[in-house]
Amino acid sequence: MTSGYLWLKAAHIVFVAAWFAGLFYLPRIYVNLALVPAASHAERERLLLMARRLYRFASLLMVLAIALGLGLWLGYGVGRGQGWMHAKLALVVATIGYHDLCRRLLHTFEQGGNRRSDRWYRVFNEVSVLLFAATVVLVVVKPF
Repeated sequence: MTSGYLWLKAAHIVFVAAWFAGLFYLPRIYVNLALVPAASHAERERLLLMARRLYRFASLLMVLAIALGLGLWLGYGVGRGQGWMHAKLALVVATIGYHDLCRRLLHTFEQGGNRRSDRWYRVFNEVSVLLFAATVVLVVVKPF
């Protein structure tokens, strides 16, 4: 293994973890937004500002994580032709979908059209944990 490969792998891991940190926290903001009383405009705007900034930052982290992952896959052949990599790529696509759903939910909050409960957002928040855990298991254990 070359040092370039190890640096790329380390950077990929850091950016994936950072991206998921954003995906762990963003739905938590949505829980709080769902609980804000209708008359509390200042609190709602503060939470929306936090959500917008976090979403933008997490989007940047996502792009960097994916670019670095592509560098490992295409540049070093990591996982090429292996079953675990196909499953991991499916989870990456699912995580991108989850990220996009976070964007659409933020837009719904911005438009004042949220109809979901704080409980729904609490459950939704756990999806990112399951995606992260499944991805880590695939990469570390390589079960197939």
